[in-house]
Amino acid sequence: MKSSLFSLLWLFPAIACAQSPSQAAAAVPEKSPAPTPPSPVVLPGRGLAQHDFFYAGEAKDERMFIVRGGQVVWSYIHDGKGEISDAVLMPNGNVLFAHQYGITEVTAEKKVVWNHDAPPKTEIHTAQPIGRDRVIFLQNGDPAKLIVINKTTDAIEREFVLPVKNPQSVHGHFRHARLTDAGTILVAHLDLGRVCEYDATGKELWSMDVPGGVWSATPLKNGNFLLAGKTVREVNRAKETVWEWTPADTPEYRMTNLQLATRLANGNTIINNWFSQWLDKADPATAPIQAIEVTPDKKVVWALRSWTPPADLGPSTTIQLLDEPSYPENPRFGDITGKATGK
Repeated sequence: MKSSLFSLLWLFPAIACAQSPSQAAAAVPEKSPAPTPPSPVVLPGRGLAQHDFFYAGEAKDERMFIVRGGQVVWSYIHDGKGEISDAVLMPNGNVLFAHQYGITEVTAEKKVVWNHDAPPKTEIHTAQPIGRDRVIFLQNGDPAKLIVINKTTDAIEREFVLPVKNPQSVHGHFRHARLTDAGTILVAHLDLGRVCEYDATGKELWSMDVPGGVWSATPLKNGNFLLAGKTVREVNRAKETVWEWTPADTPEYRMTNLQLATRLANGNTIINNWFSQWLDKADPATAPIQAIEVTPDKKVVWALRSWTPPADLGPSTTIQLLDEPSYPENPRFGDITGKATGK
């Protein structure tokens, strides 16, 4: 009896392990598919040496860089609690930047020479100098406003209210606005999904709906506008799309958050690809590219991926090219003018 019981006990494991081929296959966990790389291992172009450029990005740290000859020659960290959404290197070497809770100007020697704090319950995400003495910016708030301020006196010289979708949802009102050669301003209404051109009195001169939202709108020398949102589109004043790039046009590059597009003199377009450090960690091995340069026929001729020292540039919001004109020669807004002179 003991022998029979022992035999049965010995058989139980064998019986329990006996499985059909389909059951055995199901018991082996399937391997997860390898993640799709965010970009090719070998990138086109010359890396940091492709262009001389000024770089800033909306990140956990408020950092900015100047890259020349493939090297970081200047960097600056602003001790603030916001995010850099807009920045410009001025002809005199100073940097003017909007950082959510204010606007600051620093010299090449990293000395703060001017600062304007955003009033309580407002935010500032875009600003542009009008010469040396004035700044035009949008103030997210209830109400939202366009403001021109004189830096020498801190006097507000012009302002008017701008429409928004939700006055209380301050953070999402605006990210980018730019002066045109005609002395008007082109505003990307992020929350409205609309681009509008205003004159210096606040009169709307032109507008176009952009389904899906629009982060930036940049006037071009040919009179058209370059819009960045879900896609990058060049549109004319008849609201016709004359050129468009979508992420599907370059599927080997994972482009998920487009904030700015820049048209080069040769007809190529640089497209920023922002990455949220609040949602994910930028592992240098898997971090996305920060920008691509595409030809009119959408061939990628340069891709920027620089996430490690000594050139850890961080997320990409602004790339201002320094190897070709990128600042208005005589910026003006209506009758308010300022020459873009150097030192």
